[in-house]
Amino acid sequence: MKDREASPALRVGMNDHARPRRGWFKRLVAQEDLNFLLTNRVPRIALTRMMGRFSRIESPWLTRLTIAVWRMFTPLDLSEAKQQNFRSLKDCFTRELRPGSRVFDARPEIFASPSDAIVGATGVVERGQVYQAKGFPYSTEELFGPTQDASVFEGGRFVTLRLTSAMYHRFHAPADGTVEHVTYLSGDTWNVNPVALKRVERLFCRNERAVVRMTLSSGHPIALVPVAAILVASIRLHFLDVLLHLGRKGANEMPCSAPHVKGQEMGWFEHGSTIIVFVPKGFDLAEGIAPGVQIRAGQALLRLS
Repeated sequence: MKDREASPALRVGMNDHARPRRGWFKRLVAQEDLNFLLTNRVPRIALTRMMGRFSRIESPWLTRLTIAVWRMFTPLDLSEAKQQNFRSLKDCFTRELRPGSRVFDARPEIFASPSDAIVGATGVVERGQVYQAKGFPYSTEELFGPTQDASVFEGGRFVTLRLTSAMYHRFHAPADGTVEHVTYLSGDTWNVNPVALKRVERLFCRNERAVVRMTLSSGHPIALVPVAAILVASIRLHFLDVLLHLGRKGANEMPCSAPHVKGQEMGWFEHGSTIIVFVPKGFDLAEGIAPGVQIRAGQALLRLS
């Protein structure tokens, strides 16, 4: 429909100018050593805090300028955004989409993707271990923290979902159920791109993260583990009305009883990052789900056997 199309000026800006610049930038950072240096050998936490403050500056002209620069290096597409004028960069990062932009698979046996993402590592939890990349295992016990029991997922599946900076940053309930507990664990802010995942052992266990425990209406326990990264200033969980950020030191325990229906918005990242999904035995990957595949929130991710 015409009202959903970008203006001619915007299309020119995205296609004729942004793509060549993105191509040059992507070729440059494709060099793994340089990529790792630029995104990790920097004062990560200081930059993340600075980004959090900068993103909250309410200035229409500064926001437009920053978005224009952002578009030079990423495939940022705002055509689905509910609003087109943003007061701050944070408003753009955490943008809502127009109603109907994401449709959640309504079949009861389907566990939907909670977010737009690129599928990363997937597999079966064996002896309490999972993988962030080939040859780089980490333990569910360390990821979940000292207060959480991850043994219920032994023999079950995990799926890593990576959100890039240009993606839609809100995440949603993957099925009907009730969130019963959240553990927030402060930590570092390593980049979570593929280059870093191949070089930094136990990266997800080092970074700031939240462990969201949920029981589905089918009775199955699941866990969603949003992991922050460099420049990700905070994680917002609506049902707790709390902002999780680097200032909340230690393991913060937040019991709750928050019913959700499939597709209901749960929260957002204020940049881009990762969600690791854990399910118990009885689930298989949905058709077409494999590492490297780009998916949308609501698309079938797992299927109850």
